[in-house]
Parts: sequence; structure tokens; C-alpha cells
Amino acid sequence: MNVDTLWASMLWGAVGSGFALYGKKQGRPVPMIGGLVVIGATYFCETALVMSVVGVGLIAGIWWLTKQGFGEN
Repeated sequence: MNVDTLWASMLWGAVGSGFALYGKKQGRPVPMIGGLVVIGATYFCETALVMSVVGVGLIAGIWWLTKQGFGEN
């Protein structure tokens, strides 16, 4: 593991934690589960570039699902 991968892992882990906490406090399952998936994705990506591409894709997916109204109370 190099320094770039470590920084990317910290960044995407923090973003995922933010989404998970937001979803839990608001009672919205899409951001909560999506945040946990972003956190989990950092464990399986080998490089910082792949981790960032996967992170951006997952965040876009969370945004899209939220705009479509999935998980609304």
C-alpha cells in the first residue's frame, strides 16, 4: 500500500461515513446503505485511481436513487 492509496481510502471512508450517518439520522435507507457500500469498497480496491472511480460512481448512484425517490418514507 502506498501513500496515495492510504489518502484515497481515508477520503472515501470519510465520505461513506458521512452518508451512512446522514442516512441513519434521517431514517433514509438509500444514503445509509450506500455509505456503508462506499466504506466497504475501499477494502477491495487496489489503487487510488480505481478507488476514486468506484467512489464517484457509487456516490452518483446514491444521488440518482435518492432523486428517483427510492427509500422515501
